[in-house]
Amino acid sequence: MTVTLATLTQQTGLAVLDHLEQSARIPVVDGLQAQGDLIVIPHAIVAASVGTWRDARWQPVPPEGVELLRGAAGGNPHTLVADPGTCVWTTQVSDSDGLAIGMFEASSAVYLLHPEHGGTGCAPGTYVVRRQREHEGHRSRLVAD
Repeated sequence: MTVTLATLTQQTGLAVLDHLEQSARIPVVDGLQAQGDLIVIPHAIVAASVGTWRDARWQPVPPEGVELLRGAAGGNPHTLVADPGTCVWTTQVSDSDGLAIGMFEASSAVYLLHPEHGGTGCAPGTYVVRRQREHEGHRSRLVAD
């Protein structure tokens, strides 16, 4: 099945900005993905520094999605969208850098939806969701989207 921006907005009830092409096919990627102030990283890349708590509770991602992060500047949500029974999510993570907000495990493609950025797809696998930070000289700060 081809997933488009229109498909995701219909499934979730979330709106995107008018300039985004509703009929655009959402690509599915198995690597790093950035979406504004959020970055999705395959767990294998950061497994040495990020993991779940021993007794972490995993929640199923409902068809209407789960809000991962709300952008600081615009207040727009980054929403994880999955078909029923294909993805679980937890916020009970430890991260030596203090940037992780959660992890998800997907058995089929899942999607990230944002009103300004549109949609991106994640191939099946385990991913860490982190805040992005930017560096300026010796200082760093979280990206504000």
